[in-house]
Amino acid sequence: MASGDDDDPIIEEYPLRPSTMTYDDVNHLSAKIKPKQQRVELEMAIDAMSPNYCRSKGEQIALNVDGTAYDETNTFSSKMMDKQSFTSIQATTNTCRYAAAVFRKGELHITPLTGILQMRPSFSYLDKADTKTREREAANEGGDSSQDEAEEDVKAITVRFSRPESEQARQRRLQSYEFLQKKQAEEPWVHLHYHGVKDGRSEHERQYLLCQSMDAAENSELVKTPKEYLTMLMPPLAEEKLVKPVGPSNVLSMAQLRTLPLGEQVKTLLKNVKVMPFANLMGLLASGTDSTAALRCIQQVALLVQGNWVVKSDVLYPKNTCSPHSGVPAEVLCRGRDFVMWRFTRERSVMRKEVTAIIKLPPEDVKEFLEHVAVPRVNRGWEFLLPTDAEFIKKHPDIGHRQQMLWLGIQSKLEKVFNFSKEDFGPKDSPQPEPVHVSGEQRLKAAHERAEGNKSSLQRQLDGRRAGGAVDVKREHVSDREDEPMDASSSVPNGSSNGHPGAAADHGNGGSASSQELQDFVMKTFRKHFVLTLSEFKRLLSLHVASMPVGRSVFPPISDHMLQDAILLCHCKQIMVPFPAQTTAAPDEQKVFALWDTGAEFDKHRRVLYDMFNKNYRIRRNALQVKLSQELGDVPKTDVNRLLQECCISHAGMWYLNGTLQS
Repeated sequence: MASGDDDDPIIEEYPLRPSTMTYDDVNHLSAKIKPKQQRVELEMAIDAMSPNYCRSKGEQIALNVDGTAYDETNTFSSKMMDKQSFTSIQATTNTCRYAAAVFRKGELHITPLTGILQMRPSFSYLDKADTKTREREAANEGGDSSQDEAEEDVKAITVRFSRPESEQARQRRLQSYEFLQKKQAEEPWVHLHYHGVKDGRSEHERQYLLCQSMDAAENSELVKTPKEYLTMLMPPLAEEKLVKPVGPSNVLSMAQLRTLPLGEQVKTLLKNVKVMPFANLMGLLASGTDSTAALRCIQQVALLVQGNWVVKSDVLYPKNTCSPHSGVPAEVLCRGRDFVMWRFTRERSVMRKEVTAIIKLPPEDVKEFLEHVAVPRVNRGWEFLLPTDAEFIKKHPDIGHRQQMLWLGIQSKLEKVFNFSKEDFGPKDSPQPEPVHVSGEQRLKAAHERAEGNKSSLQRQLDGRRAGGAVDVKREHVSDREDEPMDASSSVPNGSSNGHPGAAADHGNGGSASSQELQDFVMKTFRKHFVLTLSEFKRLLSLHVASMPVGRSVFPPISDHMLQDAILLCHCKQIMVPFPAQTTAAPDEQKVFALWDTGAEFDKHRRVLYDMFNKNYRIRRNALQVKLSQELGDVPKTDVNRLLQECCISHAGMWYLNGTLQS
């Protein structure tokens, strides 16, 4: 082995040259090296007499570089491009894993390497040609000026003294590209003498690649075991891992995406987007991508729904995985999601409650299925996310027919699993009626009329229930904030903008909630608290009933709608607080009621506050003060404090209506 690090060889590679076309027979004009940087430059002659050499081009390049004048600094002294330069770059900065080996007479002689360099052509002479061109242009422009302008005007100069350099500024300067270039330029070149492959000096140097002492006892360098020595030569790959930029785990750049095969590109895009038209997919793929190949790939990972491509369920939920929400196995999730997609092949909108009743999966999973491909609409349930792409269906009827056959197969499997018939879900061609919006006065009037009509029956029920019986607050099923329509079979439907419930058809016990006892409790409670959620009001009502003497309770079973009617009849209104989409509040906690009219002058202040909470679920104190000043003129600070203390709660500098702040 070589005796010392300074004698270890450097390997030079020519990656742009075939191995059969070496530079061994080419005349090497000069060679130089910067040892610390391991930077090598070679100059080799070009055979100007070769039939493959274009003399006119060679002369033109020399003329552009050196000009017409002769100078010792000329790059091409023969007025012809008769040489080329090569500059090295480091193939790797860690050479401890590499060695030069010679196999001779059954023996393997290994020598460590100082460096591995790749020699590539250098075109620095073109920079020289550009510099000369700019100099000539500058000279021509300067020659047009008159002799009178030769003397420059005397100008005042300003002397500035630099500030002392801070440590941080010094560190930045030492790490800058300009400083590193300067340091590299400071190392002097060491000129070398080139010896050919067959030269005697070259043969002498090659002998150093052979171990000089074959006696293992005298070779003190080989003190490691064979396994340790191999580990030194080939350390674990983890030591040479490149540090990649840290980015979000769920984000893939377009540059990385386009390095993948076409099938993987399509699969990755569909997994991220869930649903997209084919035209949008082609826009995301690299230009020049064959649409036929893309169609072939997309059919493997997606299904056609209303002319748009929706990612297959087994791609989103691979085998042997489970739901992150409920732990349901992937096979069950795939069947449920396929049912949702099949429903969208037959109609634009579906009702979440209908879907949940059939596939019998947890609400979180059903909501995730729908959020992938649909958006909630008022009084229409969940509507498919994209418009029907009729143009794609018309352009590719064969694919449409094939996808229809696939859906028929999926439908037959779903019918067996969920025990339904396709006639149960016929396409709804009839247009959906527009939701009817009525004013709060109309809804309040309807509630009053209904209460008056049932007054006599209410009195009889009240007398019959004086004997006792605990109140039974009936909990009705309410969907999870998905804006699905409620029952609107009466002439005054639910969902008006001011929050009053509709005058839905009575079911035999609707008037009992307007009993005098209940109304007295409502008035007493809201005059004390001013703002309550439906959930909090139920809790207070239950505590009130529990505190009554045994046998004195007069409340019949009460539903949520009946409670809301009773609240609205007692000078209260519902505040439609726009909760954020990610809220954890239960449906009863999102129904907020406030005392609207007490007959006092301070009611105006509360109404301004309630109006602000109809637009924002939280407000700032200064915004409230500005709004009060605009509506009511100058309002004392004490009134603002009283208003916020009566109706709101503070958290992190923001004010929320009582009961709407989630912990």
